[in-house]
Amino acid sequence: MECSISMRDTGTRLAKAGYAVHGIDYEGHGKSSGLQGYIPSFKNLVDDCSEHFTSVCERSENKKKARYLLGESMGGAVVLLLHRREPPYWNGAVLVAPMCKITDEMKPHPIVISTLTKLCNVIPTWRIVPTKDIIEIGFKVPEKREEIRSNPYCYKGRPRLKTAHEVLMVSLDIEKNLSQVSLPFLVVHGGDDIVTDPSVSRLLYETASSEDKTLKLYPGMWHALTSGEPPANIDLVFADIVAWLDGRTATEGSRSEMEPKSKHDEQQLFHAQAKQFPIGSL
Repeated sequence: MECSISMRDTGTRLAKAGYAVHGIDYEGHGKSSGLQGYIPSFKNLVDDCSEHFTSVCERSENKKKARYLLGESMGGAVVLLLHRREPPYWNGAVLVAPMCKITDEMKPHPIVISTLTKLCNVIPTWRIVPTKDIIEIGFKVPEKREEIRSNPYCYKGRPRLKTAHEVLMVSLDIEKNLSQVSLPFLVVHGGDDIVTDPSVSRLLYETASSEDKTLKLYPGMWHALTSGEPPANIDLVFADIVAWLDGRTATEGSRSEMEPKSKHDEQQLFHAQAKQFPIGSL
């Protein structure tokens, strides 16, 4: 997916609710550079997101504002890895059908995985990974499927070999480390999702060490909760997302929490500068 068309409605809805929204097209996605649909390194992808979103948060006008991450599907995996990298930095996260695990229906046979893994270094960009059509099984509304298929910024081919390997390894890593999730989060997931596993979202909710965590499962809904469902379903999902965000930004308690957070950030900056310019060398 990409930001300018596919995620436009998400950004518009959150902006109308009073939130500043910033997005990024991953390498090989949307309008970013790189071979379309190709992720040579998930770590580098997370590095790009960390640099981009941190730079947004560190602008003078944003210094004392709460910082929330929102990720859909593979973006949910990116959010969890950003949080793991610097747990105190983010105030919370909204996870939409997060890729904590690839469902068994989507995963190739173990023998196929083993064979393709060995080929990664030889033909990393080949589109040979056997998988179901995510557009067909992820988006309930036919008109939305056609919109995505006609969008030149959306990759629609089979997963490239290295991309599939990177995504699989990341999902296995996240699944093993769900207990490390400690930030406040809302996870929303369709009960009939066969792209990412809703049972793992429940496991995330049960296993995460976060004291503030909320799980919303929507019976009968598919994978693309914010764009691929009928309008009434999309309205319901966004109502839950905005209510969760409002409950953590509009209270006096949330505002008071930003002061120690701001001091924490200043201390982190001081320590970083001290390492760069030790007192003994001044």
